[in-house]
Amino acid sequence: MRMSTIKQLFSLHKDGHGIKFIARHLGISKNTVKGYLAKLSTLNFTVDELLKFDDPVLESCFHGGNPAYSDNRHDDLMQLMPYLVEELKKRGVTKHLLWEEYSQGKTVFYSYSQFCFHLLQYQKTLHPSMVIHHAAGDKLMIDFAGKKMSYINSLTAEIVNCNVFIAVLPHSGYAYVEACHTQTISDFIHCTTRCLQALGGVPQALVTDNLKSAVTKSDKYEPELNTTFAQLGNHYGCSILPARAYRPKDKALVEGMVKIVYTHVMARLRHRQFFSLSEMNFAIGEQVFLLNQRRMQSKGFTREEQFISSEKPVLKPLPPTIFEIQYTKTYKVAMNNHILLTPDKHYYSVPFRYIGKKVVVIFTRTTVRIYHEGALLCIHIRKYDLGKYSTDPDHLCSHHRAYLQRSPDYYKAKALGIDPVVHKLFELIFDQPDKHPEQLYKTCDGLLRLAKIHKSSGEFIKACSISIQSGMINYGFIKRIINNKMTEAAFAPQLDLPLPKHDNIRGREYFR
Repeated sequence: MRMSTIKQLFSLHKDGHGIKFIARHLGISKNTVKGYLAKLSTLNFTVDELLKFDDPVLESCFHGGNPAYSDNRHDDLMQLMPYLVEELKKRGVTKHLLWEEYSQGKTVFYSYSQFCFHLLQYQKTLHPSMVIHHAAGDKLMIDFAGKKMSYINSLTAEIVNCNVFIAVLPHSGYAYVEACHTQTISDFIHCTTRCLQALGGVPQALVTDNLKSAVTKSDKYEPELNTTFAQLGNHYGCSILPARAYRPKDKALVEGMVKIVYTHVMARLRHRQFFSLSEMNFAIGEQVFLLNQRRMQSKGFTREEQFISSEKPVLKPLPPTIFEIQYTKTYKVAMNNHILLTPDKHYYSVPFRYIGKKVVVIFTRTTVRIYHEGALLCIHIRKYDLGKYSTDPDHLCSHHRAYLQRSPDYYKAKALGIDPVVHKLFELIFDQPDKHPEQLYKTCDGLLRLAKIHKSSGEFIKACSISIQSGMINYGFIKRIINNKMTEAAFAPQLDLPLPKHDNIRGREYFR
């Protein structure tokens, strides 16, 4: 019965009304009125004092709770609780074994189910949870989800499983989610830097799990940080605060965000097929955007509104450069003036002058820098194509560079630099549809060599003109004209001279 009704019952009784009147007036039975008045007689309080009590205090006087807690069995068991909790920590000790020892020799004791219930209730009191209020821009909590997402490799049709990186700002609850291939230091650093770029600022500290990418040696008080992750903290000017091992409450908000991501991101994408990591991350970004804009029931505002209004303005500015992991290796430049970056099995070119010399290669996730004796030789964009070559034409010798630059336009431009007649000849050469381009290139190389040899005499230009006029467009014909000195005969003037006199000529009179 409600405490307000009980107070009315006592007020009517104080005013001298009988049991029947009180029961009829309050709509309760006479036996109920008798029971409360009997209980009143056992208390050491007057009616006026009881009427001044707050409802919870008054309820404790008349509704004492579960009688089990006033039983002697409960008091006896509570005295054993510290011993039972310590014994449970020992190997091989079970609750059932402790219950058997507890009940042995007793006539009155709790059943096994009640024994476990009270033991569990006691254990909960040993480790209560604490509400922590997080200041704006103070921490960024980071973790990986236990479940994975996957995409289909469009080239091999294999299923590629990916880890899900999750970060949350505890003050606003603003979340960042991204999929990556592994939890290695390279992917972990990449996701962390992308998260900070997306937030547009840096918090005071990063709270991480005890994964190897962040913590080399776990310790309750002074964990040993991964060197590379510590360098990231120095680069962005923030502290690294690893959570205690097996203490998920140290980063409770990101643990809770993992469950939210399961529901609002991963579950909503469970029927979609992805064919690349970037495609999957784009879909994840769309769902996280909606999650951050969803109005929270208990607060009346969205995570994004709270982040923009109170947290983003207090974040520290980002440094001018993005942090990248640097790896260093030493290689010897091969005869083809390339080095093989062994982690990717990809080749990168080096200026040909350094063939056979040792170079130092410093590479990050995006760039490859090559040094020799402290001097920077070149910079390449890092590529992950197995067995492929990244070649800068400027690194090649002149012969190799000319070989790579070969094309119809290349040869026509060189011919035009010699003479328009030669340019016309080269155009006719490349107009031949029935020959392989490599064969035409060799013909042009031969003709350019002849032009270099006979540059001063001009015979080459004349031979080209004869070749165009006769329609014999090939290297051998032009070479024979020059070797047989046919250019002079072909270009000699044709004189109209009279026939010499001869006595044995009949003349026109003979045919009359």
